Parts: sequence; C-alpha cells; structure tokens
Amino acid sequence: KDKDGNEIEVTDNGDGTYTFKMPDSEVEIEPVFKEAEPETPADEFPFVDVPEDAYFRKAVEWALKEGVTGGTTPTTFSPYLDATRAQTVTFLWAAAGAPEPETTENPFKDISESDYFYKAVLWAYENGITAGVSEDEFGPYRTVTRGQVVTFLYGYAGRPEAGTENPFTDVSESDYFCAPVLWAYREDITAGTSATTFSPDDPCLRGQIITFMYLFFGAE
Repeated sequence: KDKDGNEIEVTDNGDGTYTFKMPDSEVEIEPVFKEAEPETPADEFPFVDVPEDAYFRKAVEWALKEGVTGGTTPTTFSPYLDATRAQTVTFLWAAAGAPEPETTENPFKDISESDYFYKAVLWAYENGITAGVSEDEFGPYRTVTRGQVVTFLYGYAGRPEAGTENPFTDVSESDYFCAPVLWAYREDITAGTSATTFSPDDPCLRGQIITFMYLFFGAE
C-alpha cells in the first residue's frame, strides 16, 4: 500500500517473484499467506484397490517405496490389469536402479527416443534380457505373458542353472521359457497358477509381475 493506504497493483512474475510500480511515496508491504492443503502422510498407502490381505500387497508397497512403479492413477494400482511388454521391461529397469544403457543403437523400428520405455528397452536388449519379438520389433504394446516375464527375470539374473524339478504339465523341455520357469519355481519366485500348471501363455497381470519382482529383488 502507498502512504495513504491505497493498494498498489502487484504483478506475479510466475517464478516466485513479484514486481510493482513504485509510487511517489514510501510503501507498506503486508504479506498474506494461504494455508496449504494438508499433505498425505508418507506412511499412508494410496491405492484403494490393493487390500491389506491381497497376495500382492507387500509387493506393491515395495514397488512404491523403491520407485519401481506408481499406480495407474493416484489412488489405484490396477493389479488385475494386463501389462504390456514395455511396462514390464520398465519395471525391471527401475528395480535394477534405472541404469543408463551403454549403447545408442536402436535395433527396433517400433520404439523411438521419445518413448518412456526407450532407455529400458535398450538396456534390456544390450544385456541380453530380451531380443524382442523379431529382429527389428520389440512389440512394446503387446500384452506380456507369464512365460515372457519370468524369462526377462531369468535373463537379468544371468541365466543361472535351472531347476530340475518340473511340476507343470504345461511347461515342456522344448519351450523357450522352460529353464526360466523351473528356475523361478526353484527360487520360490512363483508357484504357478495351480499345483500342476504355470499358464505360460496367459497374460501377466500387474499384480503378478510386481509380485515376481518383489520375490526376486526385495522380499525379506
């Protein structure tokens, strides 16, 4: 205000600073503060679709804490939603610490530098985690299968010695995912969809993927 108590027009510069035209007198500045909206407590779980007794609850808590993934909205995780190949590789990349890929060569015509999953795919490709769905296609928006997810994890683990026990009637020695599935079973990363089936060609759900990764990376 000026010396007579008249309000002076103030301009918000948009960067945290303000300016006004100085009148021919002294001015009086009286700041007024707006009360901030209360913040959500850091320990408050945000997802209404992940109940405490869900098998994937601890896995989602871990993923949120470690920055592996957020939700599909601020309040939903969508655990029963089919995931894509791009999402899965990005989850794995984030769980690994989001390392910078060493290569700048992109072998896939269906991904570009502007894609959110670009670095994750290049990293996965150069580390032999995935070779794509063909020589020049990654298939980022294709639904990822259970067999593919454990194969990604197996590749990240360095293709260790696979287990010899095979309880699954739908996993045979000639399948590309046989060694990954037997390894994952031996390491208690998965017990299958039943006592005798793994369902390798079924879509892998977000809740399942995060549970696989939690059991591999973060389970206590």
